[in-house]
Amino acid sequence: MTTQFDLIWKNLSIGLKEYCEKNGFKKVLLGLSGGMDSAFVFALACHTLGAENVTAIMMKTKHTSQLSLDITRDLTKHYHAPYQEIDIQPYVDNMIHLLKTTLSEPIKPIVTENIQARIRGQILMAISNQTGALVLACGNKSEACVGYCTLYGDTCGGLMPIGNIYKSTLYQLADYIGQKHGVYLTPEVISRMPSAELAENQKDADSLPPYPILDAILTKLVDLKQTPKQIIQDGFDKQTVDRINALYQKSAFKRLQLPPTLNI
Repeated sequence: MTTQFDLIWKNLSIGLKEYCEKNGFKKVLLGLSGGMDSAFVFALACHTLGAENVTAIMMKTKHTSQLSLDITRDLTKHYHAPYQEIDIQPYVDNMIHLLKTTLSEPIKPIVTENIQARIRGQILMAISNQTGALVLACGNKSEACVGYCTLYGDTCGGLMPIGNIYKSTLYQLADYIGQKHGVYLTPEVISRMPSAELAENQKDADSLPPYPILDAILTKLVDLKQTPKQIIQDGFDKQTVDRINALYQKSAFKRLQLPPTLNI
């Protein structure tokens, strides 16, 4: 029996293949971080385009965990895809030093975090210019809706394949295609706590509600066009709903600048 997840996986694969063909791209490129989003996009690209046409770049800093390195190495080894590790910490340090000599006030933590993401974006776009490969942005719908992304950083790319998939759905989809379609994802990718690894011991849960709650509220707010009052009446915590609604409204300018996504 064909399920919703079968259809989503099929639409993602067909959509990625057709997008590359229509725009004249034979190869793709992405930053592989060791997290679920980039691992899923990497596996999707390998299955759809052939692993030899998918280049993965791990751009590590002092905040990158050994687990993330192990996951990226395992994934690329399994698929036999081109892979490279780049230590970007010296470039991050140089930029921070430049800002310290330019600004007359202490640098905010968010500035340091976004510098890392933007350096990664610059590297990917430079390699894209050099090789002609299409950069795939790896953001999901949950993060895009609330602005949990860095403009000109992890949003860099010509296509954001999973931009229409909520994070909690992505976990379910990853588990399903692993069992049903034999799509390999390192087990730790599914079991680990989501983290952008832009600061010491950083976790997504430090900035966002748990994804099942976030996604349930976003589904009502964004997809069903319900008002915050209606969502609260459905039993959701008022403070959480108001916070998510505020993030959604505040990050509209970011969504206007995101790469195109695939229709699922």
